[in-house]
Amino acid sequence: MEGQSLEQFTIAVVGAGPAGLFASRQLAESGAKVLLFNRDIKPGGLAEYGIYPDKVKMKEGLRKQFQQILEMPTVHYFGNVVIGRKGDLTLDDLQALGVDAIVVTAGAQGTKWLGIPGESIPKGVYHAKDIVYHYNKLPPYSQKEIFIGRRVAIVGVGNVMMDIARYCIREKKVDEVIAVARRGPAEVKFDKKEMEYVIANLDLDALDEEIRRAKPIMLAIGQDPDEARANILAALPKAVPAVSRTRFRFDFLAAPTRILGEDKGYVTGLEIEDTTLVRVKDDTRAKLLGSRRNLYVDTVIFCIGDKVDDDFGLPVQWNEFVKSPNPQFPVDEISYEAYDPEAGKSIQGVFVAGWSREASSGLVGVARKDGERCARAVMQYLQTVKPKAHSDEILRLVRERLGELTKPVVTQEHLPLLTAAERAKAAELGVEDFKFATNEEMLQVMGLLEAAAP
Repeated sequence: MEGQSLEQFTIAVVGAGPAGLFASRQLAESGAKVLLFNRDIKPGGLAEYGIYPDKVKMKEGLRKQFQQILEMPTVHYFGNVVIGRKGDLTLDDLQALGVDAIVVTAGAQGTKWLGIPGESIPKGVYHAKDIVYHYNKLPPYSQKEIFIGRRVAIVGVGNVMMDIARYCIREKKVDEVIAVARRGPAEVKFDKKEMEYVIANLDLDALDEEIRRAKPIMLAIGQDPDEARANILAALPKAVPAVSRTRFRFDFLAAPTRILGEDKGYVTGLEIEDTTLVRVKDDTRAKLLGSRRNLYVDTVIFCIGDKVDDDFGLPVQWNEFVKSPNPQFPVDEISYEAYDPEAGKSIQGVFVAGWSREASSGLVGVARKDGERCARAVMQYLQTVKPKAHSDEILRLVRERLGELTKPVVTQEHLPLLTAAERAKAAELGVEDFKFATNEEMLQVMGLLEAAAP
């Protein structure tokens, strides 16, 4: 059934990150016409705006793959278009225009917070997304004022924390970076490779003190402190030489409870509550102990995951779009079908993939596979329905509707102009990679917006 041609069908894919692009490729290879909508001007999503800036070869390799997908004759790209309840088009609009299925791969655009006092302090409190998008030059984050002080607390111990720590240590050259973890040294989630960039700045004495402090708690639940220490230090043989005198350290068994400085409008510290570790079946949990202490920092950055956009137009539970518990078209026993819990049924023809299906889950390779699996679910679904309208007519209606917007819409015909302009700028500046940091600049070099008079 999946091998059957889908040339009479038209599918809208929302989001042009890896999940959306590779889903588009699989659907287009089956003959379907794909309308690919992207909030950003550039395609790529987190592959373009989430990978650390100096990983140029990796980004270039992915860009070439994405370009090949966008050159497929039945893929039609529409960038600078927001889909959602408050966007340029809603999901209902897309269905009314006649598309036969919608694949939502818009990532997890919301942010998770702990809900502690002080999170709304205007200066010095950020989510990791604010920082990563800022240094990767994604508008409008690229234009946002970001205050990175001299002493930075980063909440979380995954790869995103490592990227933020790397930025603070190697680019901002702050005095101190403290990675704050609710749990212990055995529960760090970062890769050895990411640690190589910052381990030269790691305070080894402070790490040993943390291991010593956590040791009785770890032993009580069967964890090996020496093994945890060795895992953290495994990056030492390939440590990238330090470029700053920043002190980097961990503060384990510490749950943030309040950001200090609300009365001043800027961060003066982070209050944390000590925790211990308890076993719950096969998992380890942090249990609050009641005793509190302060870290005197002037910046707090949360690296605790993402959530989907509540205003997108699909039901949300536990930070994710709701998927059918009993899917009609599962792939590898995974449900890709959007679900309405109030109605108790799947939302016909609407599928979710990538971080829209499972927020903060894996990077490019994981997203690619998820997009491809979702495409297979859509292909199964299309075998059970008839095309709503001729694909050429749907494409005409979509272009007509987008033409009514009061802003330029970017198509794949425009993107080579942007690529050429950025490469020329990189050559002029003598740098490996260059990005325009504003939508206005990108639209101007593509001929879609006149430059403002000086």
